[in-house]
Amino acid sequence: MHLRFTEEELATLVEMVSLAAEVASWNERPGSEEGVSAYEALEDKVLEKAKHAGLGDQIEFDEEKQRHHLNPEHQEGSFFQQCYDEFRNEVFWEELVIRLADRDLARVIGMSAWQAMSEEDRRAHTRDIEKRYWDEFSKNGIERLAVIFPHQEG
Repeated sequence: MHLRFTEEELATLVEMVSLAAEVASWNERPGSEEGVSAYEALEDKVLEKAKHAGLGDQIEFDEEKQRHHLNPEHQEGSFFQQCYDEFRNEVFWEELVIRLADRDLARVIGMSAWQAMSEEDRRAHTRDIEKRYWDEFSKNGIERLAVIFPHQEG
């Protein structure tokens, strides 16, 4: 298969592939190594071709890892970085709110009852709790979030 891209389309493809590989690299579940390697290999292949097709100022080769990647100077102001930062931010807040709300629900109804619920039922039962957390974090971020350690743990 042969595809032709404008330089702008190729730059977009490079960022898309790099973004996918970056997100995949966070997967540390047992057995994920093959999938992560496949993403990294495809990223390397696309970036190597793009480097020789006029995007050499955006791409560098990492001798230690033996693969190509976007250089930090290009990444810094790129749409790739904006998407990656926004993704991490949104996932953090969403997961924090959902996990705290689930914890609160499990404390009220018991772990067995909580585990027996579907995800849809959990979300329906935690809607008000989640809203309370969203309101709090929207106003104060993590400023008022605290971990209370049991007395014996110091």
